[in-house]
Amino acid sequence: MRLKSRLGQIRSEVKAFVEDHLTAAHIRASLAHALDTVFPPHRFDSMEDAPPESLMGAGLAAASWSRMRFLDHDGCDMCARPFEGGLFLGVGAHCSECSDKPFPFRRARAACIYDEAVSGLILGFKNGDRLDLAPMLTRWLERAGADVIAGADIVMPVPLHPWRLLHRRFNQAAELARPVARRLNRTYLGNALKRTRQTHQRGKGAQARWENVRGAFAISAKDQKRITGKRIVLIDDVFTTGATLRACADTLLKAGAASVDVCVLARAVKHSSL
Repeated sequence: MRLKSRLGQIRSEVKAFVEDHLTAAHIRASLAHALDTVFPPHRFDSMEDAPPESLMGAGLAAASWSRMRFLDHDGCDMCARPFEGGLFLGVGAHCSECSDKPFPFRRARAACIYDEAVSGLILGFKNGDRLDLAPMLTRWLERAGADVIAGADIVMPVPLHPWRLLHRRFNQAAELARPVARRLNRTYLGNALKRTRQTHQRGKGAQARWENVRGAFAISAKDQKRITGKRIVLIDDVFTTGATLRACADTLLKAGAASVDVCVLARAVKHSSL
């Protein structure tokens, strides 16, 4: 009887251990730890010959984190641009430019200011095949846009022209939008919005950018039925003048979308010291 009791106790302890430690989360954590042992985390933000330095988060050194300016909904509710002097004018406040000439989308959220501290990461992700940055960047985006994505029916990326997509091999906006939609349980539409002609925005002013992208997007009749009456969140990497986002939102609203909001990784401003 004593042996039987002891065997029963051992069985109960083993069962409790399995239930406590062999969950999916624990297995994933153990596998991640094993991978880190075989392939140690490396810095995303430095050259290979940089001196060893402890990493924080997903491969960024403490000095890099300290240089970045993350936004916390403390700027214009419509364009995400920080107010002059770092003032906070309240939730839902609009800057003078958005008050005078509103965008067709309702709200914009940006994870951080686009400056030298983050440009290397974003350009590496966008043009340098650095898809290893995607998990970190999507978490930034998810945190910044949590409130607008929570109220959305559909998450979709700003599209690339087919020729640009062929050259780049992936759409960076789609690589941001897809995992965010999956984690937050929102419908992802990656191909509903299409770019009908190539546009090159670099080096152009605000008005020239708008003229360049106006009418450059379209939605098929089939996809129009899928977005009619839906609340949509557009995902992109950088908000500069907002011309591309304006053109996309115009197209979606004309096709019957109930509303459009915007989430981007970074907001470009004229004076990053604001």
